[in-house]
Amino acid sequence: MEFTPAEARRRVAGTDWAALAAQSDEHGCAPTGPLLTPEECAGLAALYDRPELFRTTVDLARHRFGSGEYRYFTHDLPAPVAALRAALHPRLLPVARDRAARLDRPAPWPDSLPEWLERCRAVGRDRSAQILLSHGPGDWNALHPDVFGELVFPLQLVIALDAYGTDCTGGEFLLVEQRARAQSRGTATVLRQGHGLVFTTRDRPVPSRRGWPAGAVRHGVSTVRSGRRRTLGLVFHDAA
Repeated sequence: MEFTPAEARRRVAGTDWAALAAQSDEHGCAPTGPLLTPEECAGLAALYDRPELFRTTVDLARHRFGSGEYRYFTHDLPAPVAALRAALHPRLLPVARDRAARLDRPAPWPDSLPEWLERCRAVGRDRSAQILLSHGPGDWNALHPDVFGELVFPLQLVIALDAYGTDCTGGEFLLVEQRARAQSRGTATVLRQGHGLVFTTRDRPVPSRRGWPAGAVRHGVSTVRSGRRRTLGLVFHDAA
């Protein structure tokens, strides 16, 4: 079946987005329903071995980010990647604006994703940020926030392309949230094949007696114990 924009919107609509927003508020991340079939996951994972589709490859060990690799797509995105990104944006936009309001920050994101990307490009942010990540046995990703400058969308989404327990073990998605005047809180999530996980890019509002201070959030990947773990990262801004 051809992966059309209409099909992407149908699948995205299968998630309870009000419940997702509430769970994201509680934990800093929240799962979607199924977005890709196992066959589609396999097709996207196989693209990793076609370097001509990507603008650059990042060796995590070389940069002391962990171990493993990821590759940034060019702007000529595969149809499922482009369609899902476009379908997810209007669902995540109200969550982003609500967070900005609670943090008393500007919400610079227009209704249209293309218009927002044009604003990014106008200030030199014109490189694709959509990525495929590949981790093998012993690989891991250090805890980090994603820093993209001022023009940033506060939510991202990762989709597992391999089946946990069958294709790989370990490699849980890690999220650590810094809390005011308290110890940090960590969450480990097993990604389900074809399902997405919405997570915080940099920080998010956390309730306190003084209102809604920003809690810094870092994410990473635990050590892969066996197999190969491929994931698709969808980012709703462009990179410098």
